[in-house]
Amino acid sequence: MRHTPRYLMTDPDEVKRLIRGNPWATFVSPAGGGLVASHYPVLLVENEDDIVFASHFGRPDERLHELGQHEVLVIIQGPHDYVSPSLYTPGDLVPTWNHVTAHLYGVPEILDEEENYAMLSRLTDHFEKHQQHGRHLSEDEEGTRRAARGTVGLRMRVTRFDARAKLSQNKSPEVRENITAHFAATNSALATEMRRVGGEAS
Repeated sequence: MRHTPRYLMTDPDEVKRLIRGNPWATFVSPAGGGLVASHYPVLLVENEDDIVFASHFGRPDERLHELGQHEVLVIIQGPHDYVSPSLYTPGDLVPTWNHVTAHLYGVPEILDEEENYAMLSRLTDHFEKHQQHGRHLSEDEEGTRRAARGTVGLRMRVTRFDARAKLSQNKSPEVRENITAHFAATNSALATEMRRVGGEAS
């Protein structure tokens, strides 16, 4: 990402919070045949000092990515939106895009069949707990184990990350409040992030 020190996110706990709230990730690999990108859900592994997450690839994506053979880039995209200069003071006409984004790097560890099924069970339970009539893989273990063989599980310890929370910190408090109020009506998640970060006048 562009080097913008004002917007840097350096706290691993903030990156963990971003992953928890935005679990749909983009995996990018520098494979032998060129760049490859895929999209899968990730589940943060809690009780780790480092940033660690689990996921799975559907076959044959793991071969396309040469999974486990090299470092991959995993992109977590949080709330984002266009910022119109109509929200600024008169004379300031340059629009921008506010966003919270993290680039995570590491070499995935491939899970064996039992570890993969356990991870898929945790992943499913994590998302099903929010459903009114949540389901569990254990309801049909034979069938879900058969389906799980079409996937390859992974666990990745993040060895480095590059993250930004670009949330109009370069604007005056009055303009920031105007932008935040606008997003409170149109993009509440982004407005929440702006309120969390606060800002410094330029």
